[in-house]
Amino acid sequence: MSPDDMATLHAAGFTQSRPWSADEFASLLSSPHCFAVGDTRCFALIRVIADEAELLTIATHPDHLRQGLALRCMANWQEQAQKRGATTAFLEVAEDNSAACALYLKCGFAHSGTRPSYYNRSPLAAVDAIVMQSTFT
Repeated sequence: MSPDDMATLHAAGFTQSRPWSADEFASLLSSPHCFAVGDTRCFALIRVIADEAELLTIATHPDHLRQGLALRCMANWQEQAQKRGATTAFLEVAEDNSAACALYLKCGFAHSGTRPSYYNRSPLAAVDAIVMQSTFT
């Protein structure tokens, strides 16, 4: 996927907060620590540094929700991260994103902290981020 493809999909999936631009995706993908998995229906962007992986973002096009694509993306990136030396993984999710929270719990992630008012939803109130962690075995 190109950064433009990623930005288009991200904008379709992220309607409550600011979607990322093609330039932002290009900048992240230029790092040897970052990689993406998926396709134009669903993708994930991950960063692995030393033994830690971080899910930077995951997006599914609204036309392809509830088809298991995000679950497959999650499994794929976790496998790739382990191959790159990661033993733990982290992510942040808006506390009001119940579908994503359920996905991450299903994938073995557990609540490890909170970032108050992390997601700006102007003009609405900001939303806390739930920090989740998983250990690879």
